[in-house]
Amino acid sequence: MGAGKTTVGRRLSRSIGWPFVDLDQHIESATGVSVATIFEIEGEAGFRQREVLALKQLASAGKLIVATGGGVVLNPLNRARMSATGVVVYLCAPPGLLFERTRHDKTRPLLQVADPLARITCLVEKRDPLYREVADFIIEPNGGLSNSVSAIEKELKILCLA
Repeated sequence: MGAGKTTVGRRLSRSIGWPFVDLDQHIESATGVSVATIFEIEGEAGFRQREVLALKQLASAGKLIVATGGGVVLNPLNRARMSATGVVVYLCAPPGLLFERTRHDKTRPLLQVADPLARITCLVEKRDPLYREVADFIIEPNGGLSNSVSAIEKELKILCLA
């Protein structure tokens, strides 16, 4: 939710030559409607079920860079699948930075509340330990986009994947 998963993923894709998929965009393409519309019609539970199915499909597709939605780690099945089928990079950003990056974005259903910063803080508190549980490595975005991509490339080279 504003950590830079899509931006970093696209740049990494261009750098190492693996295809890039944004999980939310994949779901939107499959359903023909926006994530916000799915939330409106099916609620968060319906969206999370679609997320499980989409991640399962992509996990068997070979070498891909997948930018997941921030809440994908809430489901133990997703965490197990991510750990078993790929290298998990956690872009760990503090709530204040996430708020600054998302405060004008009206397409994020979970942030359409009276106090988005409080919501972000709550989401980070819930999700951070789950991301740490599955992460092969953690990148903090304080060095900017290029530094984040370079750090990921370095880790992938150590793992002999890039």
